[in-house]
Amino acid sequence: QVQLVESGGGLVQAGGSLRLSCSWSGRTGSVGGMGWFRQAPGKEREFVSAINWIGRRKLYTDTVKGRFAISRDNTNHTLHLQMNNLKPEDTAVYFCGASEGEAADRLEREYDYWGHGTQVTVSS
Repeated sequence: QVQLVESGGGLVQAGGSLRLSCSWSGRTGSVGGMGWFRQAPGKEREFVSAINWIGRRKLYTDTVKGRFAISRDNTNHTLHLQMNNLKPEDTAVYFCGASEGEAADRLEREYDYWGHGTQVTVSS
């Protein structure tokens, strides 16, 4: 089994920045591609960004392109999401997901493990 723990969420004003982290432990050899998803109140969980095992292929949803950057440190078992120029519509609980496959993926069903989420609130 793999455990994922997110951190770094908080309250920030519009235009500000946050850096989310996701640490993984347990069967670390089972962790391949990873991603960030978010769920705003009253909405379904949606894809934000993903990265493959090596870290060279990165995917972003259109609304965060140019503002968010995903990265990973496989040595220290940590995934990051740098979020700049935050907007009120970025307010959501952000979840880290891990797949046993190596690819980066936009589809929630491709992820085998999930963290419990970290709240990001952007005030206007």
